[in-house]
Amino acid sequence: MASIGVYGIMIGGWASNNKYSLLGAIRASSQMISYELAMGLALLSIIMMTGSLDLKVITETQTSGKIWGLFEIDGLNWNILYQPLAFLIFFVSALAETNRHPFDLPECESELVTGYSTEYSSMKLGLYMFGEYVNMFISNAFIVVLFFGGYNYPGIEWVTQNWGENAAGILSIVAFLTKTIVGILIFMWIRWTLPRFRYDQLMHLGWKTLIPLALVNLMITGAVILAFGN
Repeated sequence: MASIGVYGIMIGGWASNNKYSLLGAIRASSQMISYELAMGLALLSIIMMTGSLDLKVITETQTSGKIWGLFEIDGLNWNILYQPLAFLIFFVSALAETNRHPFDLPECESELVTGYSTEYSSMKLGLYMFGEYVNMFISNAFIVVLFFGGYNYPGIEWVTQNWGENAAGILSIVAFLTKTIVGILIFMWIRWTLPRFRYDQLMHLGWKTLIPLALVNLMITGAVILAFGN
């Protein structure tokens, strides 16, 4: 679904009849397509572990169970404990997908003014900006669901048994939103910390580093599941 945004960016940059807008649109399209491959391969590792495409099932598998088969903490059996490399790949790809620093090559002010949105103002520019921040929120929400237990939190079953399902449900909403907001704050922290990549470095990281790492992680995950089961 995220790849559909490529059409809006490409058409918007081309229709504005500005060379900087067109260059920004081409950069944005190639960047989004490149990093979606690594993101999809990282997602496949989680799907292999949980055996389901359903986000609810993926979240429920992180509710209980022994961590690394050693000890059990209620609500803390998160996928990041088993797939740290997949999380790193997914996180970096999400930064690139949302055009955040250090991957904001489509709109870098020093080269392309503001990229594909150069000729737009008022609500048209506002919709582009709004779309970027919505994309950032959704990306972090997916990261929370896939790697950080979604609505789960330590002691969720104890709260359900002693305080009731309503209290547990409210705390689950708070836990999910808190994790998502922390992820957004990390995105913003990275924006003001790291320098911008060059375009060739951006493509090199996507095609020659993240995708091979994601493939290796996928093969290791398959081998471990085949040898030891889920």
